[in-house]
Amino acid sequence: MSRLDSAILRLKAQRVCLADAKAAIADLDGPILELGLGNGRTYDHLREIFPDRDIFVFDRQVAPHPDCVPPEDRCFVGEITDTLTMVADRLGRQAALAHVDIGAGDPEQTKRNMAGVIKLLVPLLRPGALVVSDRLIAHPSLEEYPLPESVAPERYFMCRHP
Repeated sequence: MSRLDSAILRLKAQRVCLADAKAAIADLDGPILELGLGNGRTYDHLREIFPDRDIFVFDRQVAPHPDCVPPEDRCFVGEITDTLTMVADRLGRQAALAHVDIGAGDPEQTKRNMAGVIKLLVPLLRPGALVVSDRLIAHPSLEEYPLPESVAPERYFMCRHP
């Protein structure tokens, strides 16, 4: 499969998983956490599907499309492990959804980054919260959440905080 076809399938899976997550957390209060702003496509989509929720963004740098720059008071720039630690008291255990897209070119580095980030993310999730990611989510406090039928296994990942 070409990298283009793979990217298209990943983006379709992401959209379907986020729509499923929206329905799953409809009765759950709390903000949305976006870990990995990138060019802002997913952040823009989250603003559209969650217009009444605060969305807090974490990334090493802010370089999205100009229409997708988060408000300064909801954007935390720096190493995600550092910024998650820095805002833990401010955010508390309130997040209803976290979308994690922090992949890098090196698969082993990405795996290590995910482990560190998930460890710091879990204490920010309220009971019933979902984590949606393009990478495997591994943490003993998270339960696998069923993917929508149209999403192939290991194309995208979802977990619930019990």
